[in-house]
Amino acid sequence: MIGTKTKGEIDLMRQAGRVVGQTIEEVSRYIKPGITSGELDKIGEEFIRSRGMIPAFKGLYGFPGSICISFNEEVVHGIPGDRVLKEGDIISLDVGATYKGWNADGAATFGVGKISEEAERLLKVTREATYIGIDQMRLGHYLYDISNAIHDYVEKQRYSIVTQYVGHGIGRKVHEEPQVPNFRQPVRGMQLKKGMCLAVEPMVNVGGPETVVQPDEWTVVTKDGTLSCHWEHSAAITDGDPLILTLP
Repeated sequence: MIGTKTKGEIDLMRQAGRVVGQTIEEVSRYIKPGITSGELDKIGEEFIRSRGMIPAFKGLYGFPGSICISFNEEVVHGIPGDRVLKEGDIISLDVGATYKGWNADGAATFGVGKISEEAERLLKVTREATYIGIDQMRLGHYLYDISNAIHDYVEKQRYSIVTQYVGHGIGRKVHEEPQVPNFRQPVRGMQLKKGMCLAVEPMVNVGGPETVVQPDEWTVVTKDGTLSCHWEHSAAITDGDPLILTLP
């Protein structure tokens, strides 16, 4: 069955997920004007390895960093490097960790110093949309319950949801079936089963939903240059409430 895991496998993913959450917390402590995204990436990689785990993204599909670090209008897949953080930026940290062959994946977006009210609101809405989607991960629900709940909430806040990138199943591989769209679906899709593990990750834009891939063939930006925010948790379906795997 697609995406189903045993309790023991979920426990291993929870251990990986805890380190994902802790890595995001650790790296976020260094977010300030003057530091580079490459320096943040190094801090993240060293922290993951210090916990006896492997950075899941390093080398994945050829990605050169350990953490995807995206600035402002960058939606996802930003490559860490020499870019310096500036007052008023927002940056997302997208982190994966592998433990004994099992993966977890999470992301959060932070402000650099004092940020605009619009940026503050965007961060709040995207974070809330993530938890609204995860709350639909219940026995008897369908994939479209997750997608529609996220889209409806974001639309009510007068933001747009990226439609070219989606959440995903997770387990032995970082990206597994099924795809988990963050936007409204016309059909209900597969029914959710106990033991399915999904990464729910809304990408929310201040402007339109359209995106463009930069010449580096990795960094995705908003087509209109407006701010974008990314949040993500990996979670498992249980007999009751969803179990979020990537809390620190």
